[in-house]
Order: sequence, then structure tokens, then C-alpha cells
Amino acid sequence: MIMTLRACFIGLLVLISQSGYAAIDTYEFKDDLTRERFQALSAELRCPKCQNQNIADSNSPIAKDLRDELYRMLDSGASDTAIVDFMVTRYGEFVLYRPRVSSQTYLLWYAPAGLLSSV
Repeated sequence: MIMTLRACFIGLLVLISQSGYAAIDTYEFKDDLTRERFQALSAELRCPKCQNQNIADSNSPIAKDLRDELYRMLDSGASDTAIVDFMVTRYGEFVLYRPRVSSQTYLLWYAPAGLLSSV
């Protein structure tokens, strides 16, 4: 009886300790340049769920999907601009840490300079 309880307890501890390990993405790249592009783009794209993390650092399922999509697009030969355009079309300007200067983001980019010059 005690041996059975001990075995169940040890089994439970093993299961609990294994659940803390996050899955690590492993991607095989054609060359070092593609690997560097992947790392740079994944650091520049914001996780739509986490909001304060890039997709490289986030463990959320949507960030994993975005990393997989990024890898697929790089593997198929898409340019950085095409990848960023795809992500912005799908998730909006929010996915970029540095939004593009446009009529929608003009105030975001130039209002701080206007406020500082008026002080």
C-alpha cells in the first residue's frame, strides 16, 4: 500500500515537473543569412496576444503560428518587405514595433516633436 502511494506520488511529481518545460522551436535554414533574417524579423514583429513581447520571445500559440509562417515564407524565398506586408495586412500596424509613417500614424510619429518644440 505504501509502495503504491509512493509510486503514484513519484509519478505525479514527474508529470508535474515535465509540464514546466516549453517546447523549443527548431528550424533548419538553408544558410546563415536566412537564419539572421528570421531572427531579425521575429524580433521586430510584435505578438498580437502578448502585446509587450515580440514573437521570438513569446510562448503564446499565436506567436508560434507567426514564427512558423515566418519560417515558411522565408523558406519559400519571400522578401522581408513581403513578409512584413503580409503580417500587417493580417494583424494591422500593431504587429510592428515601429509602425510605418502614413496618414494613419502621422500623429504618432510627429506629435511628440510638436509637443517638445512648444515647451
